Order: sequence, then C-alpha cells, then structure tokens
Amino acid sequence: MRTRVTIVTAALLLAALTACSSSGSGDDGPAADDSGAPVDEPTVSVPAAHQGDDLKAAVAVYTAAYFAGDADTAYSMLSTRCAKKVAKGSYADVVKQASAEHGEDHAVSDVQAEVSGMTGRATYKVTGLPEFDRKAQPWALEGDAWKYDAC
Repeated sequence: MRTRVTIVTAALLLAALTACSSSGSGDDGPAADDSGAPVDEPTVSVPAAHQGDDLKAAVAVYTAAYFAGDADTAYSMLSTRCAKKVAKGSYADVVKQASAEHGEDHAVSDVQAEVSGMTGRATYKVTGLPEFDRKAQPWALEGDAWKYDAC
C-alpha cells in the first residue's frame, strides 16, 4: 500500500510540475545579454515544463514503479525505442523479479538531471541498493513525457 501511495504521489508531483509551468503570455521582445545587446535564440528549445525538475520526477516515478513490481507503469515509461526491443510480458517478468528480490521501498535520492533538447541524462542513487545507482542514464522526451531510454 505504501508503495502505491509513493507512486501516486510521484505521479501527482510530475503532473503538478507540468501544470505549473509558464509558457508566457506576452512578447517581451528579443532576448538580450546583461549589456542589453540582442543574443541569438537557440534553434532547439525545450518548454520549461520539461526541464530538469520534470525529468527528476519521471526518474522517481519510474524507479518506484520498477521496485514495486508495477510493470504497467514502468513499461509505459519506456521510450518507443526501448519498448520495441523488449516485449511487455518479458519486461513485466523482470520488474516483478526485481520487486521480489529487493522489495518495494527504494526511493531515489541525490537526483541530478541534465537536459539538452529532447534528451536528458539522470544521475541518482537508489536508497539501500547502491548497485542500482546510475550516472548519466539516458532519457528521451517523447510528446509531453520523459521516457526511460537506457536499453
């Protein structure tokens, strides 16, 4: 029950982060540096809703689902590329085995996220399971959601 609450809480956090972003309603004119000189805008930009905090929330939801044995949630968070490489049934077996071997209460901590365009890298620790700590784990922004892309 506690894991289900953790997953729901993380999902709500993810939804809140997305809903609270501001796209800006007015035109503030061209961007300028500290001296007031115009600067070039990047050619690829990611909406504020999909910057680091959004990726951090996705990492938390995915990890909670993985160790809770919630294969439906974890599989839905795989990138299209990864989902093509593993059948849902096979993935469900892996997730259920991870939950059975390690238990469900393994939150992430020290999460760091770097976002560049439509890709992200997450570095984090898994409480009580240092063998699952990750450095620069790849994630992909697909539509409005970050997807696990380390397959």
